[in-house]
Amino acid sequence: MILISAPFRKPVYRRLERRKSVNEYILEMKHITKEFPGVKALNDVNFKVKRGEIHCLVGENGAGKSTLMKVLSGVLQYEYGTYSGDIIFNGEVQKFKSIADSEEKEIAIIYQELALIPELSIYENIYFGHELMKGKRIDWNETIVKADEMLKKVKLNADPSMKVKELSVGNQQLVEIAKALSKNVKLLILDEPTAALNEDDSQNLIALIMELKSQGVTCIMISHKLREITAIADTITVLRDGATICSMDVAKQQISEAEIIKHMVGREIEHIYPARQKHEIGEISLELKNWTVTDPAKGKEILHDISLNVRKGEIVGLQGLMGAGRTELAMSIFGNPSGYKVTGGELYINGRPRKFKNPREAIQDGLAYVSEDRKGNGLILIQDIKFNISIANLKELTEGLAINENKEIQTANSFRESINIKAPSIEQKTGKLSGGNQQKVQLAKWIFVNPNVLILDEPTRGIDVGAKFEIYSLMNKLVEQGMSIIMISSELPEVLGMSDRLYVMSEGRITGELIAEDADEEKVMEMAIRS
Repeated sequence: MILISAPFRKPVYRRLERRKSVNEYILEMKHITKEFPGVKALNDVNFKVKRGEIHCLVGENGAGKSTLMKVLSGVLQYEYGTYSGDIIFNGEVQKFKSIADSEEKEIAIIYQELALIPELSIYENIYFGHELMKGKRIDWNETIVKADEMLKKVKLNADPSMKVKELSVGNQQLVEIAKALSKNVKLLILDEPTAALNEDDSQNLIALIMELKSQGVTCIMISHKLREITAIADTITVLRDGATICSMDVAKQQISEAEIIKHMVGREIEHIYPARQKHEIGEISLELKNWTVTDPAKGKEILHDISLNVRKGEIVGLQGLMGAGRTELAMSIFGNPSGYKVTGGELYINGRPRKFKNPREAIQDGLAYVSEDRKGNGLILIQDIKFNISIANLKELTEGLAINENKEIQTANSFRESINIKAPSIEQKTGKLSGGNQQKVQLAKWIFVNPNVLILDEPTRGIDVGAKFEIYSLMNKLVEQGMSIIMISSELPEVLGMSDRLYVMSEGRITGELIAEDADEEKVMEMAIRS
């Protein structure tokens, strides 16, 4: 009989232990640290994901969530240099230097902001970079067939031959998801996948993610929608100020939204929607009568006989399903920057009939529009905070033929402090800011114009609960000062929580009007599905 001494047993035990770990965890990120000039974005972050689970990553904007995922996908090292720490994927230490490296290991990431080519078709976008070949040529017939299958998976009823630019922002997001699903992925990373979607589309996507889980796909999902997180997550990891705060196993403990918020912000937030000081609602500041609009590009009427109004000191919500015409309505009021043609109806500003040929005329008459697409239409990302705040109201800063730079700096710093834009300085490039801080810059830009009517299109999309509270508080402050606000939002609880009145749209028509006290989710949804 041969006796095995202790020194020989120990390595065997370690190998078994390591094998068990590999089987349990598809991903381990150990001691990940990344610094940018003036800020430590990630500080010794440890993050583990079990094989086949839905792992939700939460935290305030700027907490480090997207940066951590950029480290994992290879984007960060490609664009911003090195980091410290280890990535272990499928039991092997990895060093992804580009997206191509991570995709080779069957990791796919869907970013919050769209990365599609507008002039290409849906099917070309879905298979861009991994084309279906027949010999040395692309098999376009097979590409269209497979693209159609992907669209059905994401519940998007669209012709694969359509150009992406013809789709709404929400539907473009679904194309992004279809593109990711067209690859054979083991780990799917979703950065705010439902931010641009209405309630129904969000539920369909959540169902799809659950289906992928049943097929063995592991998902990491970044989201600020806490109700969504508690419904879908197997594990929830909270980041705050670039550090791991905790990981919570949903199966082992009852996790409430209030508990998640406490870990995220480091304090309890008693009310998600801040109370507004009582003030008088004034006269009508903007009114539409029988407003009818045609989209020449589509060759059809998109808004039909719309009548609505908003008063001074009032927040009016605009609700409806994706494609109801809410954004089209806002843009048609704001001088038709998308080339829409008003074919009927009347617009009144403070009781005076007005016709705006372009956004400049609308701004001059006291209107401002905060776009839902802050990176595409709202901000110039390669410019700094100061530039973006100033750009819509340069006349206020101009003396003679030159801009008063001292006044410009004072203005930008004032907004930075008053609405809590988190950045090292006002010279920080806007593209380097978190989504929440980008949104604050866009708000500052339009508040600086000092409008009478402020149209907010999805003002809190992709923003954490803490930043949302700050924006809600700012909205309340503005209406208390007499401003009128029209708020478009796909988040029904948000509309109900912030509006004095709300209009519901369906298929380009107003299908109902409710005062806040009488409104609930059931009534709104009933109106939203009317034809």
